[in-house]
Amino acid sequence: MRTVYLGVLALGLALAGFAVYMAQTYIGHTQAQLDQERAIRAKTGPLVEVYVVNKPLDYGDPLTKEDIQPIYWPENALPEGVFKTEEELFPEGETSPRFVLRQIEKFEPVLAVKVTEPGEAAGLTGMLSAGERAFTIQFDDTSGASRYLQPGNKVDVYWTGRTDAGQEVTQLIETSLGIIAVDRPAAKQTGKSKEKPVDMAAPKAMTVAASPEQVARLAQGQATGQLSVSLVAKGDQTASTGPIEVDGNKLLGITAVAEAPVQQEKVCTIRQRNGAAVVEIPIPCTN
Repeated sequence: MRTVYLGVLALGLALAGFAVYMAQTYIGHTQAQLDQERAIRAKTGPLVEVYVVNKPLDYGDPLTKEDIQPIYWPENALPEGVFKTEEELFPEGETSPRFVLRQIEKFEPVLAVKVTEPGEAAGLTGMLSAGERAFTIQFDDTSGASRYLQPGNKVDVYWTGRTDAGQEVTQLIETSLGIIAVDRPAAKQTGKSKEKPVDMAAPKAMTVAASPEQVARLAQGQATGQLSVSLVAKGDQTASTGPIEVDGNKLLGITAVAEAPVQQEKVCTIRQRNGAAVVEIPIPCTN
């Protein structure tokens, strides 16, 4: 009987020890997870709720309640102009939608500069700063960087035409103009995918923001020749070092050779009086 009692006691102690071990392991694991979470929160800081779009939206698309959802965002990395409540995006009693002014990608925060006020049309005036004007550049080609242009890009503008001497030249006339709109044929939906098709069609025209003087230069360039554009790298602050102009000779590396001056034949004369008149008579030159 005593043997049975001791066996039961030993088994109980073993189970109790195992239970204590398991509890300590669980508590230690939980504590490690809590410490890790605290470390992550210390790095990220407080989180706040902001509204993002749940699908890509293009210029002119209406913004509805079905297009947004809340997510948590680090408070110390909030972009300017975010919306933290649904009431800020869609004021109570307002039935007119907002419209998208700039392309917004999926899960990108909705910013005040990228959408209109409720009921306001998505016009170009909302994308111009004080003193700026909108100018449209027409395209009649399908090559170059024009196929990849998007609102928000910056471009250099080149003019190609003929000078007063009749020589065709290409010259850089404007640098780093901001694109505010691109007019291109609508992309066709292919297959059964519900995702928006990638728009890679060549644009028919684009609209840039420019000063009144720049608008005058662009208008004159478009009227007297052909305008083409070159995409500028994002964040490029390189300043132009001077006028850039290329003609056919410079393109091919041809150096124009100046013609040797024509040496005129020396003419010798003598003066001879003929009555009241004095005339010059040519004679052979002796020197």
